Amino acid sequence: MPEDWQRALAVVAHPDDLEYGCSAAVAAWAATGRDVAYVLATRGEAGIDTLEPQEAGPLREKEQRASAAAVGVQEVEFLDHRDGVIEYGLALRRDIAAAVRRHRPELVITLNHHATWGPGGWNTPDHVAVGRAVLDAVADAGNRWIFPDLTEQGLAPWNGVRWVAVANAPAPTHAVRAAPGFERAVDALLAHRTYLEALTDEEPEAYVRRFLTSTTRAHSTRFGGEPAAVFELFSR
Repeated sequence: MPEDWQRALAVVAHPDDLEYGCSAAVAAWAATGRDVAYVLATRGEAGIDTLEPQEAGPLREKEQRASAAAVGVQEVEFLDHRDGVIEYGLALRRDIAAAVRRHRPELVITLNHHATWGPGGWNTPDHVAVGRAVLDAVADAGNRWIFPDLTEQGLAPWNGVRWVAVANAPAPTHAVRAAPGFERAVDALLAHRTYLEALTDEEPEAYVRRFLTSTTRAHSTRFGGEPAAVFELFSR
């Protein structure tokens, strides 16, 4: 992955998306003094079958803030699109373009926007919609004639994004060593304890370590044999 940057913005659909995707990389970046901020399209309110959305949303927001702090991220924003029914379109592109203008990153991170995770692994509509919108909104953020109301609100165009990195894409092109940030990535995913307890009967730490060990080794043969957080990188 490129190293000559200082500010990154991660934009994903739900609480826990980054923790399942790339928080080991975020932890390593933050440890070297880089600034990373999180923007989430939803509060994950539809993600726990046993909790009503009005109860789950604030709980998952709290867990996401704790999770971000575990890897050194202090800025976490929520766009309040509806969990499970995010629509790709102008409203989503505008909200993400506004976030890019606010944070003015050089690197933008999102989650896999492809239809699948690989053979036999269908992706969800929320991930597809947000990932596609991120790729488009990065360009929108730099064009003063698209969403001119943002400029009127004091959000000046930002053409400084140099890369968009798509975490856990099925055909990654770049990687970050997972080992330096692995333990903090474990802590970050464990912060989503309510979600994990609803997701699996397995003891949470055992589940998290097994899952993150598996995912960081999935493409290791392509990246020097080391565990890695992987990305499909788009240059601008």
